[in-house]
Amino acid sequence: MIDLAHATHAVHAAALEQELLSDIPLTRAMALKATGYDGDSLTLSAPLGPNVNDKGCAFGGSLASLMTLAGWGVIKLATDARALDCDIYVQDSSVRYLAPVWEDFSATARLADGESFEAFFAALAARGKGRLRVHVTVPLADGVPAATLDARFVALAKR
Repeated sequence: MIDLAHATHAVHAAALEQELLSDIPLTRAMALKATGYDGDSLTLSAPLGPNVNDKGCAFGGSLASLMTLAGWGVIKLATDARALDCDIYVQDSSVRYLAPVWEDFSATARLADGESFEAFFAALAARGKGRLRVHVTVPLADGVPAATLDARFVALAKR
């Protein structure tokens, strides 16, 4: 039996991956892939090779970029699902580097505690602007966070 929700989410994640690769040259250099989306969280992945630093582990800028893109992407997918045409910007963010990453890596974004898409969409409808906080984690192979990003994004409805 085919899980239609899963299949639909996979199609949307693939479309987002293509949009990122087409519109943002850095994503091509990073070899970014959208590897998971369930309607609530988005996972983007990248191989270590093109994202390595002088020590042989993942470059901090690549980690921060992948986390920022995952945070942006989870909001983009939610606005696309409602056929809303918005410009989405990162307003501010805080990154913590907790451990070196010596292998291919991924970043999983989800709404921060206390945030909801319902409140975001209500604000967007009422004022043409909505804000959401997201939390993004790059886990090591054992699941322990190697890096985290906490960010606030702003969406502006296009007129």
